[in-house]
Amino acid sequence: MDTQSLQAFLAVADTQSFSRAAEQLYLTQPAVSKRIATLESQVGTQLFDRIGRRIALTEAGNVLLPQARRILLTVEDSRRALANLSGQVGGKLTLATSHHIGLHRLPPLLKQYTQRHPEVTLDLHFLDSEQAYQGVLDGTLEMAVVTLAPHPHEQLQVVELWRDRLCFACAIDHPLTHQASQNELSLTDLCEYNCVMPGAKTFTGSLIAQRFSEAGLQLPVSMATNYLETLKMMCSVGLGWSLLPEKMIDSELAELKVATPPIYRPLGYLVHTNRTLSNAARRMIEELENTRGESVIK
Repeated sequence: MDTQSLQAFLAVADTQSFSRAAEQLYLTQPAVSKRIATLESQVGTQLFDRIGRRIALTEAGNVLLPQARRILLTVEDSRRALANLSGQVGGKLTLATSHHIGLHRLPPLLKQYTQRHPEVTLDLHFLDSEQAYQGVLDGTLEMAVVTLAPHPHEQLQVVELWRDRLCFACAIDHPLTHQASQNELSLTDLCEYNCVMPGAKTFTGSLIAQRFSEAGLQLPVSMATNYLETLKMMCSVGLGWSLLPEKMIDSELAELKVATPPIYRPLGYLVHTNRTLSNAARRMIEELENTRGESVIK
């Protein structure tokens, strides 16, 4: 089995489409089909069922899938280990980050990194933190800088770099603004009005929901989005109150004083414990470690 055929196999399996796999691999669709046919000939069985436009793994394909991932990860680790021997910092660094961190934390760092290491090709992906975790786990990403999960994963090395204090906020003309000027609000007071929140399955959303659940309350969510900048906009135009990172609170929003301990969300980087890191990734980690305690940009 050659690695190119295995790469094509994984791309088709992940996208469930020969055309999308071709786009992902920067190949023509016939080239992808040829690589799959070669692999099927080598293993002596069909790997995909083709029913109309639908593509699905056969039983043999499902057996091969984890093995193919393992083989390619081993090959990639070997390449990185050999490249690292030279001491040079170059090649491709596949890095994921969340939209918020990419906008508010990383720009100065990325500018400095690319200036110091011009031989590195930065393959930057903007993903939800949960997707980035999975990408590092399955080996499609070398590292990620994201909101950290509430519980550690045994296969990941996770390092907290910063903490965001989440602030209760609403539009300056929202009824809660006047109410908060008279008395400190309770979580129960907030639940009398609709809120706009991160998705319930996100790390940030689950962190917020847990605080209300512990008080025996359910969040009255009218709308949800995983993009904090969009949440800020919806909050500022009066569509509901929300919780936003402290540095996002500006003149368009009123911060609400609520009788509950501060809510913090941890931010940092993660890598796979069983993967060989490239020199490019090691230098990125050094740059990240140097940002501890630094302020963010607005």
